[in-house]
Amino acid sequence: MRRRQFLAAASIAALPRVALAAPNRDAELRAALDGLASLDTPTARLARLKGFDTASLSPSPRIDLETVRAGLAVDARLVARFPIGKLGRSPYAVSPNAGAWREKDANAPRIDAETDQLRADAARGVILPSPLLERTRKGVAEAAARASGPSADAFHRQAASLADLAPRAPAEPGVSRFPGGADYFALLLERHFGAAIAPAEAERQMLAAARSLTARADTVLKRLGYTKGSVGARIRAAFRDPHFLYSDDDTGRDRALADMNSCLARVPSRLPALFGPLPPECRNVSAVRMTRQEEAEGKQGYRTVPTPSTPGAYYPDLKRIRERPSWTLPAVVHHELLPGHMIQLPIEAAADPHPLRLEYAPAFAEGWAIYTEQLMAAEGAFAGDDHGLLGHLHWMLFRIGRGLVDTGVHIRQHSLAQTSEKLATLQGEAAYFAPMAQDIERICIEPAMRAAEALTWLGLARLGADARHKGLETLRKFHRETLANGRRRFAMLS
Repeated sequence: MRRRQFLAAASIAALPRVALAAPNRDAELRAALDGLASLDTPTARLARLKGFDTASLSPSPRIDLETVRAGLAVDARLVARFPIGKLGRSPYAVSPNAGAWREKDANAPRIDAETDQLRADAARGVILPSPLLERTRKGVAEAAARASGPSADAFHRQAASLADLAPRAPAEPGVSRFPGGADYFALLLERHFGAAIAPAEAERQMLAAARSLTARADTVLKRLGYTKGSVGARIRAAFRDPHFLYSDDDTGRDRALADMNSCLARVPSRLPALFGPLPPECRNVSAVRMTRQEEAEGKQGYRTVPTPSTPGAYYPDLKRIRERPSWTLPAVVHHELLPGHMIQLPIEAAADPHPLRLEYAPAFAEGWAIYTEQLMAAEGAFAGDDHGLLGHLHWMLFRIGRGLVDTGVHIRQHSLAQTSEKLATLQGEAAYFAPMAQDIERICIEPAMRAAEALTWLGLARLGADARHKGLETLRKFHRETLANGRRRFAMLS
């Protein structure tokens, strides 16, 4: 990885944007990347970028070019072998969470194009699994009832096509159930992770992590007095200890926010040793309560990224606050605030990456935030606090469980019943924002993303551990170089 330079000024150190080495070529690349959407194929888009030399670009545009070229190369292989579904996202053109039927003002040509894609995919053996297909058909039929004119007619045609496909739909999910599906998963995994890796090797790494996390959770649970039953069962019992539950009222929710900010206040003193100088806006963040209306509507947690002139915040979902024991929140602080997203995202924003870089390095931000959760635990953030450590381990089991569901469903052809049982045994209690059935369904529809996030975390952890072994300065350098100029594909980090 290239070395980056960092400046300090007025006693406040900050990661600078590197001066442009070739502003004209940078602008030309930006314009070329903007224009790729007008080209029909990944091969044509790669050809448009052929004339650019990375040596003529400044650091952030250089990463844009390298990332987009690598991603387009994978897309070209996907299109050549698997012209199905939504390129780079899902083998299914229409599903419970995607398609024109979920949008307002969908027009008939768009709907009919999706229907044509459904039929073409079915001819290649790619059909939504039965439970998901039936839910989608009902949703499309309801969209037809709400629409009028040509759009209503197009939705009726789509619903009829889905009904026609139902007898041929597989009973269980998994891309390896259709021709060449294992290779399709491997290509998607390479696209999202940013490095080629055999799915079997990815699963081996995740299983090793799951075993280690389970053993650590078992030790902590025993220290806390939970000695009987599986790790998952004991975690469920710990979740129900009323001593750690907030009251379901304004007082309880305000207390949860106060606890999160108290935890956050202890983090900045740890940052210089681990990261060196950081932009000052990274520290200008807090946990903030949602509006009462947002809470009532059940809005999921969200964040606003700090800028040099505006503070950042994480707004946790506290509607079902009795399901969020106090000991689960410190790890959320480390993931969502510091040193997780609120360090990585502001530095990335300053680098102004092209949106296509975000498309072709989608697992980096989440992988970084998970890595920092683990980093804080390794650096003693939970020393003397076994409940906080249990909360951290539960979140880690959730993250690795997602990755194992991904390979289990799509490569091992595990049934939905098997998958649900394995996940419940592993993590016990569902993550607050991701009910198990809902999370499994999304993984069934969008293969390889959760595995890619887990692999990014595990890869960063390996690189970080190697750096830490050489001393704190080497670890700080690793972090600075990993974050400088924004995300990139994992192969570029290695």
